[in-house]
Amino acid sequence: MKKIILFISLLALSIGSTFAQKSEIGAFVGTSFYIGDLSHSTIFSECGIAGGVVYRYNFTPRWALKANIMFANVHASDAKSNGLYERNLSFKSPITELSVQAEVNFLKIYNQKGYNRFSPYVFAGVAVFSFNPQAVYKDGKTYDLQPFGTEGQGLVPGKKEYALCSFAIPFGIGLKVNIGRYVSIGAEWGVRFTCTDYLDDVSGVYYDNDDLRLQRGDIIADLADRSPEIGQTLHDHGSQRGNFNTTDFYSFCGGTITFKIGNEDRICDIKQKVSVRHKLGRKR
Repeated sequence: MKKIILFISLLALSIGSTFAQKSEIGAFVGTSFYIGDLSHSTIFSECGIAGGVVYRYNFTPRWALKANIMFANVHASDAKSNGLYERNLSFKSPITELSVQAEVNFLKIYNQKGYNRFSPYVFAGVAVFSFNPQAVYKDGKTYDLQPFGTEGQGLVPGKKEYALCSFAIPFGIGLKVNIGRYVSIGAEWGVRFTCTDYLDDVSGVYYDNDDLRLQRGDIIADLADRSPEIGQTLHDHGSQRGNFNTTDFYSFCGGTITFKIGNEDRICDIKQKVSVRHKLGRKR
């Protein structure tokens, strides 16, 4: 019985020594962009700055669970992205995201000398995020668009203000490399498929601009239809402003650096216990 316990202990020690630090914590730094009504299909267009905190728990050398807190800024304009100059809409929005993702490595990856130290991987998960679409008015001031109801929210029966918090499905690819026993660097590109079409404050049809001006004032009416700023006429009530059949996307692309923490003290304890038991067994 003692020999079996000793064998199991040595086996656990061997596995643990090979895969010593299961937890990692570090940072992500990179860029962000958006795809939606103001940027239909152009990736890496009008990029913003992104960053965040990363925690990863490696269950095995082939898969891990990761938690992120990410911060970003996305923006786009018709003039730069679409060439839809007669609409002339633009926006910018801060994004704060909390996500949990599963990572699957194509190769077994270890932090020990003599073992494979790099692997490409794929990931997918769930996320919740907040956003706040804004626009710069011709007076140079920045205004939050959601309270304005630029598409008649709050004026059309049954059409309420959209929420500034939503869910997303993150998925993507990456490459990680272990440097020594305690440091890992990587690069990844991930897309967030969101559950909202209002990341850019554009989704449906134009509301009656005269009524919007009467009900809510000149600034809101001007921001709802910015065509006159470039010499175009106002759009008719009910004409298409966005595509409500699709939702918006946003994306992060950048590099990570993480530092391994975890159970080395436990491994040392196991070594000591195994050594003591082995010595006692020999004495007996």
